[in-house]
Amino acid sequence: MYPVVEKLAKYGIVPVIKIENLEDAVPLAKALCQGGLPVAEVTFRTDCAAEAIKAMKQACPDMLIGAGTVLNAAQVDEAMKAGSEFIISPGFNPNTVTYCIEKNYPIIPGTSCPSDMEKAIEFGLDVVKFFPAEASGGLKSIKAMSAPYGQLKFMPTGGINPDNLNSYLDFEKIIACGGTWMVPDTLVKEKRFDEIAELTRSAVRKMLNIQFDHVGINSPKDQSSSQVAHHFSQFLGAPLDPKPASVFVDRLEVMPAGSPGKNGHLGFKTDDLQRAIFFLENAGYTFNYDTVRKNELGQITFIYLKEEIGGMACHLMDKQVK
Repeated sequence: MYPVVEKLAKYGIVPVIKIENLEDAVPLAKALCQGGLPVAEVTFRTDCAAEAIKAMKQACPDMLIGAGTVLNAAQVDEAMKAGSEFIISPGFNPNTVTYCIEKNYPIIPGTSCPSDMEKAIEFGLDVVKFFPAEASGGLKSIKAMSAPYGQLKFMPTGGINPDNLNSYLDFEKIIACGGTWMVPDTLVKEKRFDEIAELTRSAVRKMLNIQFDHVGINSPKDQSSSQVAHHFSQFLGAPLDPKPASVFVDRLEVMPAGSPGKNGHLGFKTDDLQRAIFFLENAGYTFNYDTVRKNELGQITFIYLKEEIGGMACHLMDKQVK
């Protein structure tokens, strides 16, 4: 996998944008960055696409920008010269793919059937676009075709929206989803970039789906967590649920004395812990990696923030954690 594609996988969502007026390029780039998604696929369907990429890259140098709807080698050269960091094509054109490989340009070619996927494997590629995703059978088709082509990962685009985004990203063979719902043409034309920034923030929130799960209290030094939990069990009329390091009563977790947090802790769950850590660190939060727990695949399933909020320690858990 190309390093730049690994970066795309961390973002999870790739806004697919069409820029018809060059003056919209920079404010649109800044809106995406403000919304928490400094990444974009700029489609090569307009006359100013290359100039737009150049302008966006100059205004937001840390933004990850690629060129989409690239159909031939000439467009590849134009896009890369403008500052594109990756190439995406709607279909599998052997000539375009060969040219990118020879130039060592990262390319994600479009596929929609087994024949395309076999071509990608023959060319040594391990990530392909699945387009048009919903019209080509959606997630069911990707799952079916990923069985014989287990070495491939996918970036579906076409028909992805807030309602189906997380179901796509839940499948381990999908690295990211391309989408246009946070950058609708109407808002771009009307220069409503504040609304685009908010739609982008909403897209990130939807993907991560960070939700409150439980509150934890620390037992006093002279009482065990079991003793404290027993009182709450009687008060609430709820059963005790002992865990290896604590005791739960409904959504209340009673911890041993000296556990993290001046006043206890708050537990949150997220649909995607790896991406949640990535996005929160980009937003300025720091994590205590000494508190990490991992699953059998080596993936982080639990971690505490370094800082307390309102005297409460805070930890994030993967949604699969019971």
